[in-house]
Amino acid sequence: MARVNFSFYAELNDFLPAHKRDRKIEHFFGERGSIKDMIESLGVPHPEVDSIEVNGTLVDFSYIVQDGDIINVYPISAAKQRHILSLVRPTPLNVIRFVLDIHLGKLASSLRLLGFDTLYRNDYDDAELAEISSTQTRILLTRDRGLLMRSAVVYGYYVRNTDPQKQIVEVLRRFDLFELVSPFQRCLRCNSLLQPVTKQAIIGQLPENIQREIEEFHRCQGCAQIYWKGSHYQRLQQFIDGVLAEF
Repeated sequence: MARVNFSFYAELNDFLPAHKRDRKIEHFFGERGSIKDMIESLGVPHPEVDSIEVNGTLVDFSYIVQDGDIINVYPISAAKQRHILSLVRPTPLNVIRFVLDIHLGKLASSLRLLGFDTLYRNDYDDAELAEISSTQTRILLTRDRGLLMRSAVVYGYYVRNTDPQKQIVEVLRRFDLFELVSPFQRCLRCNSLLQPVTKQAIIGQLPENIQREIEEFHRCQGCAQIYWKGSHYQRLQQFIDGVLAEF
């Protein structure tokens, strides 16, 4: 039986059982396999890994683990401090876009509110989510580590928090997005962009009190939902201000 020693750093320990966190893990194996498969067999999804060292040398996910290897596995946060080249880090995205699993509906609404292109449906299955993430080059956000381990997923992140307001702050910090926030640009229902529309063009769709009191309107280019600064606007603005205060 072959044996290796693993050390997982920083937030990668979130995926390990309590008794294996923040310490060297002695791992025994029989069949030869890739380091990617072995890391995931220990519970750590590959999109969470930023770099891997084996016996002091950087390797990629295809490396075949050898008896006696000493393996260090680092996340994004550690990489920022160490300033090292990575052989597993995907190419940085020029445009940040997301797709979210069924557990993150409120987070999807928050991302759309802040202006981020965010796909979400409560009937996507895991295979669809992985395919969308891959073919559309979207960051998959999920609370399902098994989904994140699908081989098609290149860009992904496991959302740690369960509170929706903490989730949005967590995601903005993880992907350094605070300066890209552009609120009230997208439809909260369908994700399409909003465009200004005259009151006259939609007046027949407005309640009488809104016709009297409001002059500025926007309409979704996708589903035609109409938006205006009603009583809900202040509540949404307070939410946005609270999120941005975490920057």
